[in-house]
Amino acid sequence: MSEISQSEGDEKFILALRRIALMGGMHDYVIISSRELGEMLTMSQQSASKRILELLDEGLISRDLGARRQRIKLTQKGVDLLRKEYSEYQRIFEMRDEVAIKGTVITGMGEGQYYVTQPGYIEQFSEKLGFTPYEGTLNVKVPANELHKVQTVKKAKPIVVKGFERNGRTFGDVECHKATIQNVECAIVLPTRSHYDDVLEVLCKYHLRRTLGLNDGSEVEVRVNLI
Repeated sequence: MSEISQSEGDEKFILALRRIALMGGMHDYVIISSRELGEMLTMSQQSASKRILELLDEGLISRDLGARRQRIKLTQKGVDLLRKEYSEYQRIFEMRDEVAIKGTVITGMGEGQYYVTQPGYIEQFSEKLGFTPYEGTLNVKVPANELHKVQTVKKAKPIVVKGFERNGRTFGDVECHKATIQNVECAIVLPTRSHYDDVLEVLCKYHLRRTLGLNDGSEVEVRVNLI
């Protein structure tokens, strides 16, 4: 099947899969007749019966023919097709020129303060971000259900602050993205050597905890610029 015809086939199946999923068919079998499915899809019972057979042939659903009513459930392939559709809609409605990441303020290990005060970084931060950062970073813990947004940021083109050597020590590149917290301009930094994917380090010319009245456990929304 060509790429175009494959896409057309997917579109045809998605409407039926979505209706079955809304009835609970992603997690368990649901009882549904071809007539009922036809009414949901505004098509004849014969067409709905044919659609069910097509879904079976494509491996998108499994069917249990009981004594009186048929039961249908989405297969993993069917679920994956719906996830793909969801991902595309998410890009349309959520991933525009910025992404909003929610998290909780935590106390860091003090590494941010050490790195931010290095002259080789300070000069580049001022030049490329448009401000000289306060000596330290605000650490924001990102929950699991928001981590996909961090990955979206990592795929966007960053502002690169080049690494350097000083006193025999090598400092790596730092990727930055301009951002705001409560309309206060700032930036998040993503060190290329960092082992933490669930913590955002936020730079700002202000002491953000004092300026915004934040404490450990405070919930914040970091709006990150993707362009």
